[in-house]
Amino acid sequence: MAFDRYMAICDPLRHSTILTNPVVAKTGLAVVLRSSMCILPYLLLARHWSYCRTNIISHTHREHMAMVKLACTDTHISSYYGLFVIFCVLGLDVFFITVSYTQILRAIFSLPKKDARLKPFGTCGSHLCVILAFYIPGLFSSLMSRFVQNVALNLQVLMAYIYLLLPPVLNPVIYGVRTKEIRDRLLGLFTHKGT
Repeated sequence: MAFDRYMAICDPLRHSTILTNPVVAKTGLAVVLRSSMCILPYLLLARHWSYCRTNIISHTHREHMAMVKLACTDTHISSYYGLFVIFCVLGLDVFFITVSYTQILRAIFSLPKKDARLKPFGTCGSHLCVILAFYIPGLFSSLMSRFVQNVALNLQVLMAYIYLLLPPVLNPVIYGVRTKEIRDRLLGLFTHKGT
């Protein structure tokens, strides 16, 4: 999304010629390959653990740290690898997003009129809200399950659910509020109920 916004704002005349369907497909494939390469070592490490306690986890999905806590063998390598993946993936994402948005802000501030600056700011602001809604709960959930020892299990499960559910719920709300028809309709619903 950051690259798409960069192309749309910094080089709008070439946007459709650069971001063609094959380029978008290759970008999607690169994202899938990166994720697969990061997850594969987790699976290989977890396969060699022995589980002497219960094999029931309290999550509805197999969160990595929940599996690590069930293992009876030494899991330090897996924990260190998990931290490496979190900070490496997050670090690369933040780096590329920062570079992209730096270029976007330079292009926005070079626009001559204030009105011409508002639309790109609105688009980029929505995108940044979606990014924050995705990364902050994920980072908080992952670091909390690794470093905070006395956290109630219910709170850990709640944080995992927030990480899984909050971004997809907020995404249409954040982008939908920018649409004039949806915004007018919502304002109409709230103003009619108040009268």
